[in-house]
Amino acid sequence: MPLLNPGDPFPALTLTQPGGQTLTLPDAFAGSFGVVLFNRGSWCPYCNTQLQAFQKARERLEDNGIRVAALSVDDETKTEELIAELGLTFPVGHSADALAVSASTGAFVNPEPVYLQSTGFVFDPFGKVVVSVYSSGAIGRLVPEEVTGLVRHLGDRPA
Repeated sequence: MPLLNPGDPFPALTLTQPGGQTLTLPDAFAGSFGVVLFNRGSWCPYCNTQLQAFQKARERLEDNGIRVAALSVDDETKTEELIAELGLTFPVGHSADALAVSASTGAFVNPEPVYLQSTGFVFDPFGKVVVSVYSSGAIGRLVPEEVTGLVRHLGDRPA
């Protein structure tokens, strides 16, 4: 299971959203910085808090050229309910194949029941990984303020 390091290309990852629409990252975010959040499921209060934080920061993130998407193993119905409950407006994928996602990204997988552990990636406008945050449990995750600060810092650096 390879971990993604800074400078690695983010692997093609297709998110199936409620209603059947798909989004393939990083291509769908080409030209923008991207944040991808793998969450444990709608039952996880830490994950829900993280998703809410990114939703609340949506305007500030967008103003800084940052787009967000999330993914879990939850089924379509649970994902629809979560989107409605939290008022999420960024793409949220459902029914992820945890083992396949892990094989391409290095995300940790809980063995029983099977779900993705919290994992977060920031990639640049060219689809290259800037930061990877891997957690083997409930805590340890990206927060919107740090992502915004990082992107601002990267914009201030000489090319």
